Amino acid sequence: MLDKRKKPNQYIDGYTNFYGYDFKVNKHVLIPRFETEELVENTIIYIKKHFKNNINIVDIGTGSGIIGITLKKELPNINMTMTDISKKALKVAKYNANKLNIKANFIQGDLLIPLKDKTFDVLISNPPYIKTNENIDPLVKNNEPHLALYGGLDGLKYYKILLKDAKKILKNKSLIALEIGADQKSDLIKLIKKYFPNSKYETKKDLQKRDRMLFVFNNID
Repeated sequence: MLDKRKKPNQYIDGYTNFYGYDFKVNKHVLIPRFETEELVENTIIYIKKHFKNNINIVDIGTGSGIIGITLKKELPNINMTMTDISKKALKVAKYNANKLNIKANFIQGDLLIPLKDKTFDVLISNPPYIKTNENIDPLVKNNEPHLALYGGLDGLKYYKILLKDAKKILKNKSLIALEIGADQKSDLIKLIKKYFPNSKYETKKDLQKRDRMLFVFNNID
């Protein structure tokens, strides 16, 4: 239900639930979706299967911090770094981290640029992937931050950058976990084959049977 201001309930209430945890949200961050919970759930499974404790994980474009904070809550022994280009979004993420009693490194900057001198075992991201001219729900378009929604004319702008440069910050054995648009699977597989020709990859469907998750396994059997 909406009030007269035509705002999402989550913004009216000031919080939302994600993976069993309550997170503050406002107009500076996206409202979490169910498919992002599935991304986190599958990433946890892969981390437990392929990595040991004290691994380094980076959440690119963290927004309210739901991905990075949830991973840290579920896997307390990881080292979590969370980035966002928006200072206002990072402020929300820091608030949520403090509220949920987790420690993480917060870095403001554009995608991988502020991470040049760091290396990670896992890169996870839910980047903007809506096409610039795509018709979307007016409630979303008129309320949620466009910086976190739109990924260029083809919706692939940020995936291209992430996949092109990811090796610069990833360890030899590493995992990339991405949320993707339901119609982007084939285009993203082409990018993986271009930038990670020797790596295994896997796409997964969400509960609605849509292709919404992509995982790249670098030197992981």
